[in-house]
Amino acid sequence: MEKVWSLRLIQFAAVFGLFGTFIGSMMAGEMDYSLRPIHAHILLVGWLSVFAWGIFYRVYTVRFKMLVTIHSIFAMAGAFMLTSGMWLYNLNPFNWNETFVMIYFIVGGSLLLIAFFLFLVVTFVTEKE
Repeated sequence: MEKVWSLRLIQFAAVFGLFGTFIGSMMAGEMDYSLRPIHAHILLVGWLSVFAWGIFYRVYTVRFKMLVTIHSIFAMAGAFMLTSGMWLYNLNPFNWNETFVMIYFIVGGSLLLIAFFLFLVVTFVTEKE
């Protein structure tokens, strides 16, 4: 199970890595750094954290396989919703209801917080080598 989720997390992280560097390139080219917080969160949460979790699952075996699945789903949903929610909150290009956007942003951050907690638990239930 860990190997399956490892690849999924790494692929997900790769998309975030490409998107984050693209935003960075756009900002540098336009000399407009207004998306800097979003760019940073995309790279730190979506690329770095998710990639690290993917590598962890490639290296270690976890005793409770369902925990790997639950953590990975929360991690991907949280990373996506936090960063897209941050983008919507700051720019609101679709003119969506501000309350909906704020709740979406908060839910994304909360899912990511749960993912970090679940990962903490996962690190204590790895099989000994």
